[in-house]
Amino acid sequence: MVYGSLKREILDLVLPPGSAVDEVALTERFGMSRTPIREALVKLAGEGLVVTLPNRGTVVAPIDILDLPQFFDALTLMYRVTTRLAAVNRTDGDLETIRALQAGYARAFAARDVSAMIEVNRDFHAAIAHAGRNGYYSELFERLLDEGRRLLRFYYSSFDETLPLAFLDEHEEMVAAIDARDVARADRVATAHADQIVRQIQAYISQDRRLNADLSL
Repeated sequence: MVYGSLKREILDLVLPPGSAVDEVALTERFGMSRTPIREALVKLAGEGLVVTLPNRGTVVAPIDILDLPQFFDALTLMYRVTTRLAAVNRTDGDLETIRALQAGYARAFAARDVSAMIEVNRDFHAAIAHAGRNGYYSELFERLLDEGRRLLRFYYSSFDETLPLAFLDEHEEMVAAIDARDVARADRVATAHADQIVRQIQAYISQDRRLNADLSL
């Protein structure tokens, strides 16, 4: 319960990047001893969502803006590589798993459950990576997907929580390309999918949100 609650709050940016995680406050909030609180924090740390810093204790993992260009480059490459390999190596069982996850994503989309969309999106692309049968790529891509979940929150926020149907359609086209074993089509769809996500996040981050306070008084 503690893990699930904190994870959702971190992914929803209720707990902002870099904010302190107070174990004592959490024990009071959840009415528990420190042991389950620490177990939850260890699990969150394993997912890269919290970190322990010298002299600062545990904090929500920061998002380093300066590293984003490298992150976007790696993410785009892994979208392409894993989707291409899935089109070559997928099995019927892989397709069944991928389609089930896409159906779950569609349900979350219809319900406008952004947190569920972020989680299912991660598992959807991880399943595609596993279908490619390269463990090194799968491990790297899962790490990138985990690190990118909070960035997806910015992505969804850029649409005022109303995601266009085109995003859902891109997932469907990706599944169709993998099903057809069409490597070139899989590459095109994965590239377009990654490019529009990166553009949207970059546009959201660069927005001018300064308040026009009246200083004439």
